[in-house]
Amino acid sequence: MEPVRTITGTAVPLDRSDVDTDQIIPSDWLKRVERTGFGKGLFSEWRDDRDFVLNDERFSGANILIAGPNFGTGSSREHAVWAIADYGFGAVISPRFADIFRNNATKNGLVPVQVSAELGERLLAAVSEDPTLEITVEVERRLLSVPALGIEEPFPLDDATRHRFLEGLDDIGLTLQHEPDITAYETTRPGWLPATAGRPS
Repeated sequence: MEPVRTITGTAVPLDRSDVDTDQIIPSDWLKRVERTGFGKGLFSEWRDDRDFVLNDERFSGANILIAGPNFGTGSSREHAVWAIADYGFGAVISPRFADIFRNNATKNGLVPVQVSAELGERLLAAVSEDPTLEITVEVERRLLSVPALGIEEPFPLDDATRHRFLEGLDDIGLTLQHEPDITAYETTRPGWLPATAGRPS
């Protein structure tokens, strides 16, 4: 996972509430064994509709997704986060995230920016009217800003998750921070205990 500090760019207004993970990445795409390539399947059933927002060239190149409330409900499939990130989004803004989706997002470098319902509606309307509107998400300051609208709003992000983003640490990275202690333990523990791969004989 790469460090995530600041995300600045334009946004896609997905004016839908209760978007579940099966809508984010349909189950047909779950047969893949790699973690890449899921961007092609992002909202794939909705993208069959030529009027769907991701098919609107005005929003091409956007790196922030703005959604309605209750985003990421349904199954716990991590593929939903992979699809959003693989498509090119670095942050998702919504008034509410499903807990499992939020957890999966923070472990994969996708920033979940929770805002009030009023601000969420305002952003959806503003971006729909002006696709060039610039939005900035600052992880270190936990701040969402839209200079053209005079918006500077903090968003919730606990200290541990903020640290993970800033340092680029997924679960494996967090574990490897303790590698010297793990190695020391593995070289001294009794031989009759189960061993990890690569333990010195």
